[in-house]
Amino acid sequence: MSLGRDEPAEGNRREPVDDGRDRPADDGRREPAANGRRASGDDGRLAQLLDSPVVGMSPWIAMSVLVGPGRYELAVGVSLALAVSLVVLGRVRHPGSSLKILEVADVVFFAAMAVIGAFASQGTLSWLENYSGEVSNIALTVIALGSMAVGVPFTIQYAREQVPRERWGDPLFLRTNYLITGAWGAAFLVAALAGAYGDLVLHNSNNLWTGWVIQIAAIIVALQFTRWYPDVVRARALRERELPGPPEPPLSALLVPLAGYLTPVGILVLAFNAGPTWLGVALIVLGVLLVKSLSRAASAEPGVRG
Repeated sequence: MSLGRDEPAEGNRREPVDDGRDRPADDGRREPAANGRRASGDDGRLAQLLDSPVVGMSPWIAMSVLVGPGRYELAVGVSLALAVSLVVLGRVRHPGSSLKILEVADVVFFAAMAVIGAFASQGTLSWLENYSGEVSNIALTVIALGSMAVGVPFTIQYAREQVPRERWGDPLFLRTNYLITGAWGAAFLVAALAGAYGDLVLHNSNNLWTGWVIQIAAIIVALQFTRWYPDVVRARALRERELPGPPEPPLSALLVPLAGYLTPVGILVLAFNAGPTWLGVALIVLGVLLVKSLSRAASAEPGVRG
């Protein structure tokens, strides 16, 4: 995913559009800048991933996957190691760059969790093993909303590494990152509420729906919105300036991954008896039909990427 664009190569240069992304209007590729050079192919995709906020969330993902009875110390240790590694990697990839809000929050949060775990009683450890998922998601929600409140939505720090400095203050660039950061904040909040409902109301932290399905769905929506919305902004800006370029991605392009998620959810419902058989079958069929329908609608738009 990419929240910004470097300047197009000479010969393909067009009037820049300040939407946080700048590439030739007829070029559908995503090519973030890296130390002043353009990346391409697999290297470009890897650079794009490494410079995205999703990488900054990897310690939290590791925590949610690894934590469980008797595994709190392991989960926190791996997450803290990842957090520190990301700080080092960021300085290696972008020498002289300042620390990002998410990087600092990663290290501080998991260092604090490690200290608490080292001195906690067995009862406290058991509580953390049960509720660390909700604690993590609430912390992420606070980070997202807090970064917006202080005027630096956390995604903008990643976007700035991919766009020229003169565009950092552009209102459209700022608004795009506020909305994307807000989408992540909403996703974390939904995940926290779902997990809390499973733990506090259902008394089942392993409930398929509250522990996995709903939380993963929220993250899928945020991920896809991060990819889809900047394309929408850029297409609209080009249209307003009457410049050539790809058309605005349809809403169906945003919804395809979420529709595709219904099929594996249906399979899980059947495999783990997490609902009536008809529900599992209905989710599988609905997922297949919606993906076909939405994909057809998206491909009907000329120039729209799938």
